[in-house]
Amino acid sequence: MVAMVMAMGSQIARAEEDPAYLRVGAGYYDLNDDKDAGEFHVEYISDSKWWVFKPFGGVMATTDSAFYGYAGIRLDIYLGDRWVFTPQFAPGLYHDGDGKDLGHAIEFRSALELAYRFDDRSRLGVSIYHLSNASISDNNPGTEVLTVHYSYPFNKLF
Repeated sequence: MVAMVMAMGSQIARAEEDPAYLRVGAGYYDLNDDKDAGEFHVEYISDSKWWVFKPFGGVMATTDSAFYGYAGIRLDIYLGDRWVFTPQFAPGLYHDGDGKDLGHAIEFRSALELAYRFDDRSRLGVSIYHLSNASISDNNPGTEVLTVHYSYPFNKLF
């Protein structure tokens, strides 16, 4: 019991040490269908917390002119000192451009991320996310995206 309480305290201490991040990445859009494209994204991850969640927001664009702006929450789960597993959820607005029609302008992004945290608190990670309108439209094909990204501590930019 004492070891569990100490481990939980250690997890909280690690979480409080992390700064805000500027995250950039690229990936493969529409893994399971025929509208595959390159994906690029930029995000701001806040260092503040809403209970145990960190707010974040970003923009994503694809090589076939699709665009998605979003804001949501994420939960960092520390697996030791270096590895961080992060489930995320973000609603946003989507424009399909010349790419895949996802059925609605309102889309929801649910993601799983695994990242390695360096000594300077920067992170290198991979994510997979699902983007769909959660059946608020009759047309809800959804898409999956695999990305690689780098999170740079925001306080080191200036």
